[in-house]
Amino acid sequence: MRYFFGSLLLLISSHLSAETLEYRYQDEILEGYYLEASVSAPLVILIHDWDGPTSYEFRRAKMLHELGYSVFVADIYGAGVRPVAVADKRHHTGELYRDRQRMRGLINAALAKAEALGADTGNAVMMGYCLGGTAVLEMARAGSPMKGFVAIHGGLGTPAGQDYKDVKAEILVQHGAADANISMAEFAALSLAMEQDEAPNEMISYGGAQHSFTKFDNPKYHPQADKKSWQRLLNFLEAKLR
Repeated sequence: MRYFFGSLLLLISSHLSAETLEYRYQDEILEGYYLEASVSAPLVILIHDWDGPTSYEFRRAKMLHELGYSVFVADIYGAGVRPVAVADKRHHTGELYRDRQRMRGLINAALAKAEALGADTGNAVMMGYCLGGTAVLEMARAGSPMKGFVAIHGGLGTPAGQDYKDVKAEILVQHGAADANISMAEFAALSLAMEQDEAPNEMISYGGAQHSFTKFDNPKYHPQADKKSWQRLLNFLEAKLR
């Protein structure tokens, strides 16, 4: 595949749309959405930031779909939980941070739903932004059978008692060097943890980029870092997915 960042504005203005779809984790109702490129298309599992699955994730999903990928946007909050106030976002994020088994279960429910819809979960990469990046690292540590993992401006800490010994595929971490929320010390600690456990990885820091540097219309949006980040993501997907 060949990719051109400059064409993105045309891609995101396409007529493509998708309705939310319901699925379940235990007794919880979740609302994600699925964009199918073709029956045999490689799959991207996309996990949302602390806003919940919103127009930002759908915009990114459309961009990937237009390039030939099927995309399943997972919901790890629950139907109707789309927090706006920062305090609410911290509350829902904190619940997931404290219950890692539930976090894993919610993501596995998304994988099961994607497979039920006919997506090729055996030829898939998992990616996420912010909270979603944290969740991606959680699934990598859990030994999820993905072809690759991409965490973009996510939380980088390793919970007590966890390690990277069961990682099944390469982890790509993209981080803003000027991130005031997740320090470069945490970035270095993650690098050391993965190296100690011999987990395949690539870690990139973008100078001048703050937290949420890829989020359009955000005061911290960094167009140069976003462009580089997006291109590296596309190269990673092309290398990992058949």
